[in-house]
Amino acid sequence: MSGDSYHYGDNVNMYGGQGNKGIVKNMGGAQPAQDPALVAALAELRQSVAELRTRVPESSAALLDESVQAATTDAAVPAQERQRALMAVAGIASMVGTVGQPVAEAVRAVIGMIGG
Repeated sequence: MSGDSYHYGDNVNMYGGQGNKGIVKNMGGAQPAQDPALVAALAELRQSVAELRTRVPESSAALLDESVQAATTDAAVPAQERQRALMAVAGIASMVGTVGQPVAEAVRAVIGMIGG
């Protein structure tokens, strides 16, 4: 059939106007409430990592920062990415011995709660 057209994704047409900022996408509804125990475990992990990061080389501190952000964010992070981030944090914690033990324990607690 001549003239058929198919379109997938966003289609935006703007004709004039002022102060156009872009597209607001309101996908999905409200985020489901997180388990209070998980919220507390994530806060404990962030605190433990903050203390540990002052005791490791800068390259490890940078990896801790990236990993703890991915592991503890409220945004929808794929489970595999969250798991990888938690394992990176646990790996650094294990390399520094007893100093990293609180972080390793916090990671184990979070993994136990999210079912990783």
